[in-house]
Amino acid sequence: MPHLLTEDQIASFERDGFLSPIQVISPEEAQRYRNCLEIFETSTGELIGSDLRHNVHLLFTWANELIRRKKILDAVEDVLGPNLLCWTTNFFIKEPREPSFVSWHQDSTYWGLEPTDIVSAWVALSDTSMDSGAMRMLPGSHLWEQLPHYDTFHEHNLLSRGQELVSFPQIQPTIDTPLQPGEMSLHHGRLAHASDPNQTDDRRIGFVIRYIAPHVRQTKVKIDGAVLVRGVDDYGHFAADPPPQTDLDDVARFNHRQATDRLLGALMDGTDAEHFRA
Repeated sequence: MPHLLTEDQIASFERDGFLSPIQVISPEEAQRYRNCLEIFETSTGELIGSDLRHNVHLLFTWANELIRRKKILDAVEDVLGPNLLCWTTNFFIKEPREPSFVSWHQDSTYWGLEPTDIVSAWVALSDTSMDSGAMRMLPGSHLWEQLPHYDTFHEHNLLSRGQELVSFPQIQPTIDTPLQPGEMSLHHGRLAHASDPNQTDDRRIGFVIRYIAPHVRQTKVKIDGAVLVRGVDDYGHFAADPPPQTDLDDVARFNHRQATDRLLGALMDGTDAEHFRA
């Protein structure tokens, strides 16, 4: 029996490659996590970005808590199975009235993970309306093979390489997925999706958790890591990334650096390193 989703929702995810919205935490809890982020930014005098926006769960105890929230895991288990690893996390933040965007792409393009039993949980920590740059999904595109992308390295593209689909074989109308704080969307690793700039006066803050099944392998780097968050790992394809004991302590920073170097090694593979940006 499903843990959180209905049978119809599970069928919808299998057919369309995404599901949205799903209420997983309260608006008050979403605000608490946002406060944790913004207290860090205020204390350092800079916005979170570059390497720090990757693998956030290895740096901050509150992010490690968020990847283990019961309703999030229940929903992911309903579509991915009972054994779950958290591979990576990312902040996707669009500042007010800035031109940041995400081009049409498939997540799996440069990750090196096979097979693509991968689900991204996109958790809204702010109001995520279409005006603020919510995601648009192309239903059914997760059933495509991996399609060619080209690297744009556009300065306002939030993707690491500014990767974009070479062609866009639209099979049906795209679907908008606005979210309220505390809601999330789920999407398959091969689903084509994109988002426009934030045209509002508030930040658009998304915390994205990449969950994989333990039988998935990394094909681009010799050693990769993940965190077992539910069930068991009978395969051992990924080293166990240790959770932070306190926010930003020396051990957490070291572990984060190691994990992020591995991630960027996979993402950088096949591109000119001098053009690569985190």
